[in-house]
Amino acid sequence: MGQFVRRIVPVCIVTVAVLIYGKLTEPPASPALPAVADPEPPEAAPDAPARTSETGGAGEADAVFHCDGRTYCSQMSSCAEARYFLRHCPNVKMDGDHDAVPCESQWCPGG
Repeated sequence: MGQFVRRIVPVCIVTVAVLIYGKLTEPPASPALPAVADPEPPEAAPDAPARTSETGGAGEADAVFHCDGRTYCSQMSSCAEARYFLRHCPNVKMDGDHDAVPCESQWCPGG
């Protein structure tokens, strides 16, 4: 019995060490991003800003944007959304030349 324990203990230690190393070196899971559009109608969320069109006028009343932590053009789905994020959300990285036109090569090519 003593010889068995002397053989199994090092195997267990190595196994635990490999598992711990694997957990420490795996990349962190990226958090799931919330949906862009609010599923509630605008009447249910009066503090939510309404979507605006390219020219700044009133847009689709049923779609609303929210600052939700997204910061890059690749995370946007339209020019209007990128403009909203640039104007209202902190720490966005969508206007490299600082001309107030976000995502020029992806969503807002004409400005």
